[in-house]
Amino acid sequence: MDVVLTIAGSDSGGGAGIQADLKTFQELKTFGTSVITALTAQNTCGVQGIYPTTPEFVEQQMTSVFQDFNVKALKTGMLFSTEIIETVATILQQQKAHIVVDPVMIAKGGAALLKDDAVHALNTKLLPLATVLTPNIPEAEVISGIKIRNEHDIVNAAKCILQLGVKCLVMKGGHLEETDAATDTVFFENGLSFSMETKRINTKHTHGTGCTFSSAITAFLGRGFSLQESIIEAKKFVQLAIENPLNIGYGHGPTNHFAYQELRGDYEVIVHEAK
Repeated sequence: MDVVLTIAGSDSGGGAGIQADLKTFQELKTFGTSVITALTAQNTCGVQGIYPTTPEFVEQQMTSVFQDFNVKALKTGMLFSTEIIETVATILQQQKAHIVVDPVMIAKGGAALLKDDAVHALNTKLLPLATVLTPNIPEAEVISGIKIRNEHDIVNAAKCILQLGVKCLVMKGGHLEETDAATDTVFFENGLSFSMETKRINTKHTHGTGCTFSSAITAFLGRGFSLQESIIEAKKFVQLAIENPLNIGYGHGPTNHFAYQELRGDYEVIVHEAK
């Protein structure tokens, strides 16, 4: 059994964070372990409260996991503060596992999940360790300092982010609403790139999509899939989760983590080959 790890915040509503990650790990037949960086009072309507854990306890949790498990791949989600980012980065420098960074900054309802002064620590301490970085457009704008309005801006922002030491960047295009497709572009440090296209779904039930996508990449990497295979299959996983909503909650409902196993054989992601 391949062991994977999520280092993230807890979502009491179960749609994002640690809970979404562990559901994804389970569905993709990996054994999920966890390090909790913050507790949130949260549901589909928003975040009502945040209670961060201490950097010392984050370190203790990570040490406990790494002392007992051979972690093949891991992901980071909500890290909240400079101190927690620095603690996580220091420990991860000693690990050989694939590292997927989901730079969680803002909740679906608008609540800040990363302190403003923590962006520098993210860029300088954690991103140089990342096998894969999975920002959405607003997150990529913060990391790169570039306003993104079109494909040209995406390329410029990607070049800037790759210079931080990221080995592979998945620029999620869901926030660009100019087409009927949801297109994510993948950039590698060697200059190659490819894009993945799926149908854009008109739905409010998208809570936890970023967490789910990054944890799916982590699970596939942990199982030994190649980097490109992991990213494409994770795109399929999250697309099916969005297309087949659970329709629960009064706000931005969670995605359906169960859909992939049942429907994956009937769905293909459109991939435009590497340039």
